[in-house]
Amino acid sequence: MSKGSRRTAAAASAASAASPRAERCTVTVCRGCCCGTPKVPGLDHAAQLRDLRQALDGRAAVRVTDCLDACEHANVVVVQPSPAGRAAGGRPVWLGLVNDPDATADITSWIEQGGPGLADPPGVLDLYGFTPSRRVRGQVG
Repeated sequence: MSKGSRRTAAAASAASAASPRAERCTVTVCRGCCCGTPKVPGLDHAAQLRDLRQALDGRAAVRVTDCLDACEHANVVVVQPSPAGRAAGGRPVWLGLVNDPDATADITSWIEQGGPGLADPPGVLDLYGFTPSRRVRGQVG
């Protein structure tokens, strides 16, 4: 076996070991200026985040950010496609006014089916979708 083939085999082995995590969607939850605050009364923001993390455990990376500068849409959640979803044409989907457990369940269901680029979102999520300014979109990597 040549030296190049060992490297190729090692790289393939490392890639397959990392692929479950690498193939996940990323969900960014805004919890800064307005999102996650009493601006949205009657919502247990901590419970919403906890429920999202528990429901997506192992299926998506969930990260929290301070402010996505889309306060008029509080609470904001951005679903970024997995690498496979991006390769299939998926782009980040910005969802606003995510203020009830049903919305969280719909997001979770969509991600379980593959998320952006791999599965159509439940129709109800169309009501939550919005397009932020280009400057704001650049904040989510």
